Amino acid sequence: MIVEQKPLAEINQTAIHLLCREMGVVNTLRFMSQFTKGHGNYTEERDDLFGEMTLEEILGEIKAGGY
Repeated sequence: MIVEQKPLAEINQTAIHLLCREMGVVNTLRFMSQFTKGHGNYTEERDDLFGEMTLEEILGEIKAGGY
């Protein structure tokens, strides 16, 4: 059996249409958000935010409303 390979853009468009029809727009977006790449550099951002703080210090800040 020979299967025609469609362009990836067409496959994505069909998949999104089917998901929206079957699950609704909101749930489709929630589903798709699992597969998107983030942006930035988490390691650098974490170091900028927390530096040399201990876990206990971070938790204390959270409980105090600092983060």
